[in-house]
Amino acid sequence: MRVLMLSWEYPPNVVGGLGKHVAELAPALAARGVELHVVTPRIGQAPVVEFYDNLTIHRVDRPQSQYADFYGEAWHTNTLLEQAGDELVQRYGPFDLVHNHDWTSFAAAALKQRHKLPLVGTIHATERGRGRGEVGGGQSRLINDAEWRLSYESWRVIVCTEFMQREVYDYFRTPADKTDVIPNGVDPSPFIKLANEDLTAFRARFALPHEKIVYSVGRIVQEKGIETLIQAAPLVLAQTPEAKFVVAGRGPELDYLRRMVGEMNLASKVMLLGFISDQDRNRLYCVADCAVFPSLYEPFGIVALEAMAAHVPVVVSEVGGLREVVQHGETGITVYPGSPESCAWGIVHTLQHPDWAAMRVENAYRKVETVFSWDTIASQTIDVYERVVAERANTVW
Repeated sequence: MRVLMLSWEYPPNVVGGLGKHVAELAPALAARGVELHVVTPRIGQAPVVEFYDNLTIHRVDRPQSQYADFYGEAWHTNTLLEQAGDELVQRYGPFDLVHNHDWTSFAAAALKQRHKLPLVGTIHATERGRGRGEVGGGQSRLINDAEWRLSYESWRVIVCTEFMQREVYDYFRTPADKTDVIPNGVDPSPFIKLANEDLTAFRARFALPHEKIVYSVGRIVQEKGIETLIQAAPLVLAQTPEAKFVVAGRGPELDYLRRMVGEMNLASKVMLLGFISDQDRNRLYCVADCAVFPSLYEPFGIVALEAMAAHVPVVVSEVGGLREVVQHGETGITVYPGSPESCAWGIVHTLQHPDWAAMRVENAYRKVETVFSWDTIASQTIDVYERVVAERANTVW
């Protein structure tokens, strides 16, 4: 099977969960025999073309113009992605289908129509979901419309959780029988390698020997709920004064949260690191005593899987896809979204009951090895591809 895949993110351009998803899914599909060509915008000095077994990455330079907003940049970049797609169809075709990730690749619908290729669309999140069910004007409205178009043009729509399946129905009226729920996954091998490293000196950069690290990582945006975590910090420290909060990630809320930490006199107990390398991100998982993800909106939550793969007890908001990834009392603790008191309770319970936390860690890791393995997810994705190809063969275009 030969598949043309479009994604706005691919390493080294990884901003959030979409980029991580495609970066892991692509080689897993290739390992199962799919000939995969990924088309993505080029960032920095990344190679224009990279070749692997059954997998080729084609990067397209973005236009050099200045744009008023991200939507305008995405629109003009897509003219180049579409052109690259046309060239690949001519050079490597015929393709069996196009697989597009999220709204940022409008080119997929054009390639579908021009080359009579069925389109599979993966919707990782929605603009309206990030807005708590509301869509503003301007760019927000345009993004919502682009998401609807992807759901409409797609032969099948892949979503990562039942929560997202309901969301695309509520927002776009995408029928449940047109959607396939396939979770995100995680590769535990980086954490297995780190288990053999002495991380004592690394840990000392963030906490004293007697302190317990409460770790969170992700984009510093309002929907990730880091403000709730900071508000919970004094409540946690009142019961477990040895706690030390370490938050990694960058985003538009970072400066605001740093001011908040200063105003609350928490500078000695809360570290907002900003950007860190992937290696340091993984090392922090390995030295953490508790990982917390207090999101207000979360279609899935790959960071929770990363913590589970690193054998870290997790505390997450019972919201969106997180409530499907983490089972309360079995693979982690779930707390009320937006509630500092509930968040603090989950952290304190984890730190004060290490035996129970260890039990949840082992349960979580078993789920990582089975349900959330990339080989399993690639197999489920190929099942969708094969269904689409079979239906296409019996359909007059």
